[in-house]
Amino acid sequence: MSSLIAPGLASLLALSSLQPADMDQTTFATYNTSLNRPSAGQLITDLSTPDDAQAQAIATVIQHTRPDVIVLNEFDYDAGGEAVANFQRNYLEKSQAGHEPIHYEYTFIAPVNTGVDSGLDLDGNGKLGDPGDAWGFGTHPGQYGMVILSTKPIDTTSARTFQNLTWNSMPNNRLPYEFYGENADKLRLSSKSHWDVPVTVDGRTVHLLVSHPTPPSFDGPEKRNKLRNADEIRLTADYIAGGERADWIVDDNGQRGGLAPGSDFVVFGDQNSDPNDGDNSGDTGINQILNLPQVHDPQPTSSGAQAAGNTGHVTDPALDTADFPEPSPGNLRVDYVLPSTSLNVVDTGVFWPAEGEPLAELMTAEKTSDHHLVWATITG
Repeated sequence: MSSLIAPGLASLLALSSLQPADMDQTTFATYNTSLNRPSAGQLITDLSTPDDAQAQAIATVIQHTRPDVIVLNEFDYDAGGEAVANFQRNYLEKSQAGHEPIHYEYTFIAPVNTGVDSGLDLDGNGKLGDPGDAWGFGTHPGQYGMVILSTKPIDTTSARTFQNLTWNSMPNNRLPYEFYGENADKLRLSSKSHWDVPVTVDGRTVHLLVSHPTPPSFDGPEKRNKLRNADEIRLTADYIAGGERADWIVDDNGQRGGLAPGSDFVVFGDQNSDPNDGDNSGDTGINQILNLPQVHDPQPTSSGAQAAGNTGHVTDPALDTADFPEPSPGNLRVDYVLPSTSLNVVDTGVFWPAEGEPLAELMTAEKTSDHHLVWATITG
């Protein structure tokens, strides 16, 4: 396995240098795995043997769906990539429930803000060092991290990360300055990180735009998490729009701007926003991305979500991707694989089988995750 960690960054000019006409069918997926642990190093230990029941179940879903490129949210980050290596070796590369093992030659991880102590009293409780004082909520550095696994080569020299971008640098931002006071200008925008990671598919560059905005809840009347979720989503939208709209965006290597015009891309991740329902919907949520002319929404569905329903919601229950408690917030569509309109979607879905269908018994938060894998098969 070739493990590619904390990449160097390079000019955007390289990103559009390879653009042949055709691209074979490639399946892209996102999955909030809930493979997060309350203490540093615990996930490494849990995955060091092939006996962790949750990891077995997550690997079963991945082996069953067999995406070529998959983004895992809520997979704890460690700088050495030990947890990812253990997950590959002890779970994905071993048969689960009779499924064929799967190997991802290329991996990408990078630091995230969750659990990284700011040294500031960001939650305003008069104490320092709490999980709410980290740049992104977390009990240890790297909790709720992100991983890319790919059978396609990853262009690490052109990858861009946006871990350190400050919230106040966004024009017309929603930052609640009164709540954060003198700390407002120090706060980072991304609760984990935002990534632009190019992969090469049949000689064609496809940008993986990866993020996991903070849940728009667990706050107070100032609505700091809801407002941050909105602007984290807006960061991705501005980056895709490019041009003057993206001039404010500066990556961790000091390079300014967004995607080059005409770039192929796929937006990934648990965005913690439903188009119509939940704590951050409408124009301040995921619709900031869905309404872009460069973005195609394939609207994947599942029989399990349809059967589960979402009483009182506007969004079609078949589109839901997360099984949240009723009555609030209830099941929601929060996980997305959104290709650029320059790419063709030939198939799409949410892996949420209904009762009686294969692997339906794994579709619980206790066995796998309260989120479900979302996938899209794409050609160029």
